[in-house]
Order: sequence, then C-alpha cells, then structure tokens
Amino acid sequence: MQLSDIVARLDETLATDDFADVDASANGLQVGPDEKSVEKVAFAVDAAEATIDAALDADADLLVVHHGLVWGGLDRLTGRDFDRVEPLIRGDLALYVSHLPLDGHQELGNAAGVADHLGLADTEPFGSLGPIHIGQTGTFESPQTADEIRAALDDFDGSAGTTVLDFGPDEISSVGVVTGSGVDWLDEAIDRGVDALVTGEGKQKVYHEAREAGVSVFLAGHYATETFGVRSLRGLADEWGLETEYVSHPTGL
Repeated sequence: MQLSDIVARLDETLATDDFADVDASANGLQVGPDEKSVEKVAFAVDAAEATIDAALDADADLLVVHHGLVWGGLDRLTGRDFDRVEPLIRGDLALYVSHLPLDGHQELGNAAGVADHLGLADTEPFGSLGPIHIGQTGTFESPQTADEIRAALDDFDGSAGTTVLDFGPDEISSVGVVTGSGVDWLDEAIDRGVDALVTGEGKQKVYHEAREAGVSVFLAGHYATETFGVRSLRGLADEWGLETEYVSHPTGL
C-alpha cells in the first residue's frame, strides 16, 4: 500500500484536521516522503530512540505513534531531535503521529479503550477542549468498589500500579476518562456528577480538589492509559492487509 493512502485513511478516520487548532502536536505524517511503498507498519506509544530502533529492527516501513517528535514547531534539527530523526531518514522509516485525535476517538481512542476495558456502558464524549472532546464517560451495569476498579486498571499493558485518591462513594457507578495527563478535567467530572475520574498522572492540587468534591481519582499511569489507541490502529492496518508489529516500551510513568 502507498504511504499517501495510509496517511489519508488515518487522517480521515481520526478526523485529524478537527484538532489542528487545539493540539500542540503536529498530527499526521511528521517524517517521510510524499510517496513510498509500505508493507510493514510498527505501532508504539512514543517516538523515541528505543521505539524507532525497534521499528527498524522489525524492518518496518512506517512507525505510527501517539506521542511524536514535533510539538509547536521545530526550529533546529540538533541534539536529541537529530538523534531521533536521523535514524528515521537513514532507515527509510516514515513517522505518523496522532495525539489528541487518538485520545478522543469514541471507538478507537485511548479513552474508549479504557472505558471498554472497565466495562463501562452508555458511553458519551467527555473531556471538552474547545469544540472537541478527548475523553469518554460511562456507567457500570453494577457499581464497583475502588479496589475493583484499581485491579482492572493495574491489568493495563505497562502498568506500574494505580494510585487511588479514594474520596468518592463506596460504590462507584459512573466514571469519566481522560487518558495521559487528564486531571485538569476534574471540574468537568464534578459538573457532570460522575463518581470517579480515571486518568494517567496527577498534579498536587488534585488531591484537595477531589477530596473537597467527594470524587475518586484513579492515576493509572500516562503510558499505561495510552496504549489502547495505537493498538486499535494496528487492528485497522491488519484489516487493510498490512503486516504489523506492536512495540511495547513501558515508561513506568
């Protein structure tokens, strides 16, 4: 399959253009020629030397990641930036990136994957960012305890253990999910009346805010909560007849 065809399909599926004004990431094709033949695609959460090397070792033609290399512009190609881009060019490995579009996609995205793993029903968009959403909310068919939710989150790929701020009700019925660094959406969780917020990493202030609001917060790890989207995209590439490989490189964070 041609690279341009893959990029067009991914951009259309993920509605990449809708996020252009709200995402610092340069989503879409970040490194690569206008056209090349692609037979094998590698998928990873992060574009870093370790994952790029693994994709090259796998003889991939394209690496698809959630966290790319360009955030708000690239002024100079030196230092760390050069060390990451140079092997891509030398190895003829293209790089496609989907940050917020892959967080918020209501079927393929990271939040949707977390919600599905937890068994949430009646899911709806959550985590508003201007006109778009980067998360999902839903309800349990049977209320869950904090320990039951923690156990499910600890089962994530790359999990280093979930921190729980257990300030909500003993039985949790509704959950808002914004993966990665999503505690800034606690106020929306409060306004929506959900019992708990699931995200990746926290900030100091969230402890008191959650305690005062009576909402539980689950910090399941930035990496661990953001493995779902790229694995969903791998499934799409499999359906398109491409050879694929998933590169797991947990950060523990």
